[in-house]
Amino acid sequence: MAKTNLFHHSHLPRWLVLLLDLSICTVSLFLAYLIRFNFQLETPGFAGPEMVLPILLAVRTISFLVFRSYAGMIRYTSARDTERILIAVLAGSAVLSTINAIEYFFIDGSFFIPFSVLLTEFFVTTFLMIYSRLAIKNIYQELTNPSKLRKNVIIFGGDQYGSITKRTIDRELGMKQKVVAFIDDNKHFIGKKIEGITIHELADLERLIDRYSVQNLIISRNDVDPGTRQKIIQKCLQKDIQILTVPSFNKWIQGKLSYDQIRTLNIEEILERQEIKLDTKQIQKDLVNKVILITGAAGSIGSEIARQVSLFYPEKLVLIDQAESALYDLELELRENYPFMDIEVMLADVANFERMEYIFQQTEPNMIYHAAAYKHVPLIEENVSEAVLTNVQGTKNVADLSFEYRVDKFVFISTDKAVNPTNVMGASKRIAEIYTQSLNQMNKGKFVTIRFGNVLGSSGSVMPRFKKQIEKGGPITITHPEITRYFMTITEACQLVLEAGSMGQGGEIFIFDMGESVKIIDLARNMARLYGLKPGEDIEVKYTGLRPGEKLHEELLTQKENIAYTYHPKIMVARVEKKNHQQVREQVDKLLQVNKNLNHFKTVEQMKYILPEYKSKNSIYKDLDFNNMKVIK
Repeated sequence: MAKTNLFHHSHLPRWLVLLLDLSICTVSLFLAYLIRFNFQLETPGFAGPEMVLPILLAVRTISFLVFRSYAGMIRYTSARDTERILIAVLAGSAVLSTINAIEYFFIDGSFFIPFSVLLTEFFVTTFLMIYSRLAIKNIYQELTNPSKLRKNVIIFGGDQYGSITKRTIDRELGMKQKVVAFIDDNKHFIGKKIEGITIHELADLERLIDRYSVQNLIISRNDVDPGTRQKIIQKCLQKDIQILTVPSFNKWIQGKLSYDQIRTLNIEEILERQEIKLDTKQIQKDLVNKVILITGAAGSIGSEIARQVSLFYPEKLVLIDQAESALYDLELELRENYPFMDIEVMLADVANFERMEYIFQQTEPNMIYHAAAYKHVPLIEENVSEAVLTNVQGTKNVADLSFEYRVDKFVFISTDKAVNPTNVMGASKRIAEIYTQSLNQMNKGKFVTIRFGNVLGSSGSVMPRFKKQIEKGGPITITHPEITRYFMTITEACQLVLEAGSMGQGGEIFIFDMGESVKIIDLARNMARLYGLKPGEDIEVKYTGLRPGEKLHEELLTQKENIAYTYHPKIMVARVEKKNHQQVREQVDKLLQVNKNLNHFKTVEQMKYILPEYKSKNSIYKDLDFNNMKVIK
């Protein structure tokens, strides 16, 4: 059986809205007469309301049809609808006033309707039409979406974007959310109201959360100071409040905000720091009108370096990787965003010397960003020969060719796992560091190493894994409750790569200010809270034990290293022991020769001979004792 309740229809029929409005006009007219004549039915010298009513309804009907005051859906009543009602009623009253004036001046010298009645009727009609719509809207919301079932929401932003966000929530009732307060750090907004809801100062946030049992906070402004943003985020995380954010206006669909566009805050935004200021003039000297070659260009770091290098208009951008699909996607992206830039995309394995030499011959690069590497610690522990082939042989190939073809600058992307390595991955990167640094003794080109920690959101990092686990309902798996890591965002890391690369004069190992190390358990819990889940209640956190080669805590310097500061507050130089290039080359060549036999134990033995500080942990190679091992000498 069809439902007859009007609230179950998609909207009230327009004819019914028009009829409701005309009924309001009738009531308003009689009420205006009663007020004017002290609630007496006699109207001496004037036509009674029963005679005026047909003319009034005819005029009001025409004005309502002309200005379509009945056309808006009542459940979505907005300021635009209120404005339309006001104009329609005002136009009708103007016509009635004109009729009144015509009768007085041109017919019989008397007013058909007292002007006081017209004025009273105008205000009463306007008020009742607007109030009735708001009342129906609230009744509809309560019937379809009871207040007790809605999530209470606070919006940060007392400006137009905060107002638009509230209207979006009100319009899309299926979201079952109710805005209970606004907060802002702008003193000019404090105490004012948006659609009847007060704007509070930031200091009131905790009190408001407790008072209204708030479940969501939406950041509607995009210009929030990072410090203020962090205060809001940390307070919400402590209270298990889900944080959402509104995209910038240029990302709205046809200039209109949809609730589907309001997204959950990313974990990168939780760790957001102050914007990095770059010395663009110095970077331009290295990049503008130069041929820039990037290895590992399809990876997380390589692709972001490519994007940022593109902003400086190089003469040509050469992108190298062996990952076909990812490289193709990057090419499409860059060609779309930089249609006039010369981009050359080449599939190649950096361990293939002949292929790399051909690329150098064809492109004649001025600057190299070498990001190609295998980096997943547990996987590399089981695939030593491939790790050495790419991370050591590949780096040696690109560095040697840079030396031979007199490349102006070679920037090697390394890792904090190279410091006092406990795994094959870290050891292979440290050997590559030593080799590239030793090339500076040859006085051809500048060979620079950049060493930093984990990058949030990069492929294989904990972030995507935690995200998948949370979306599946858990459990979130962590290797150890005390494990910590340094983190940077991809954008932040690559900005500093460009800056450090430009200041390098050859031989430096640059390290970045990574901020405070982060406990992985805290990272996991915060990610769960971002999804509106309470760790330990809504989702399980499970410990699995340290993986092969994994450290509890990463380091940025060895015991033999110390730092020197640069002009940039986030970039430092590690003062390291310089090694003779000829000796280093002989050791690396021996390592590569041993690696050809695909005997992982022999290869790791040779790596430990080169790096006495390399101590395997949680690994099948941990019993290889440097003092007793047999190595090729």
